[in-house]
Amino acid sequence: MYPLNEITNLWDSGDEMKTIINDSKNPRFNLALEEYVLKYLDSDEDFVLLWQNENSIIIGRNQNTFEEINSDVVKKHDVNVVRRITGGGAVYHDDGNLNFSFVTKMKDNLNDYKKFTAPVIEALNTMGVPAEFQGRNDIVVEDKKISGNAQSFYKHKMLHHGTILFDANLPFVAEVLNVKADKIKSKGIKSNRARVTNIKPYLKENIGMPEFKKTLLAYLLDTKNIQDHMYELTQDDLDKIQELMAKRYNKWGWNYGENPEFSLEKAGRYQGGKVEFHLNIKEGKIDDIKIFGDFLGSKDITTLEDKFRGVAFSEEKIKPLIEKEPLDEYFFNISVDDILHCLFT
Repeated sequence: MYPLNEITNLWDSGDEMKTIINDSKNPRFNLALEEYVLKYLDSDEDFVLLWQNENSIIIGRNQNTFEEINSDVVKKHDVNVVRRITGGGAVYHDDGNLNFSFVTKMKDNLNDYKKFTAPVIEALNTMGVPAEFQGRNDIVVEDKKISGNAQSFYKHKMLHHGTILFDANLPFVAEVLNVKADKIKSKGIKSNRARVTNIKPYLKENIGMPEFKKTLLAYLLDTKNIQDHMYELTQDDLDKIQELMAKRYNKWGWNYGENPEFSLEKAGRYQGGKVEFHLNIKEGKIDDIKIFGDFLGSKDITTLEDKFRGVAFSEEKIKPLIEKEPLDEYFFNISVDDILHCLFT
């Protein structure tokens, strides 16, 4: 077993930590599981969870989703977009990223990021990675970010979770979180992009993700016998997690509609001329809209503008709306696909 320093004194309660072995890579399930352990699991024990997501952008609680994602890339590569209950910036998860979560009764330590990252840093140091704490909530290696962290609390418990870039597809991270230069004016908290790196090249031993995950978990639990620290989810637990998924993480209203009010300008030039959309989005729905351009049409464009108001700002809702309209009478030689391209690329 690795030598321990701060870990044995990390938890004020003195209780042994438990873990839940979770092999799901569904981000909606995984975030629901975290929230369930924090808010609803009938246990006074502290937990450490290690988990992975398939290709996903995880949006901070107070962010504007549309400001954080490259919609073209998200759609092309079928990337999940899910909002979490903690603050901070948007992050990209794939098979090369490992997430860790602490759920503890240590609510008094809210915002003490250094304390909660200490055991992770110590474990990484032991494996040969020169990791250190930097800034407000980051773990870095040679001044490059390998982990961002965030927290939330509920009643007498708190959640601290973070990422570890093990062998992630870093070029794709930059691509999928690189928002196009649309004119967006928002009160949402914007991500602070930093230089990032993977830890795999720094490890003393050439191991893959499964072995790294097992080694880190044993270190954090301070045991070789992980089995002795496992909590097995009951069917009742699983049913409640599924309910939480359905109520929150599967909902467009949570993942996109929880955005703060914002204004957006989109423009495109097509065979029938230039089109500009000026939109105000409130609670994920179009609150107001003005359409400008040098396009030609026989019908008054304000009639179409009225149709947009109150509609969720999503391609799934707007496409059937404009397909029902005599679009060529508003925009001569501009198609439904052109309008959708303008709004969502």
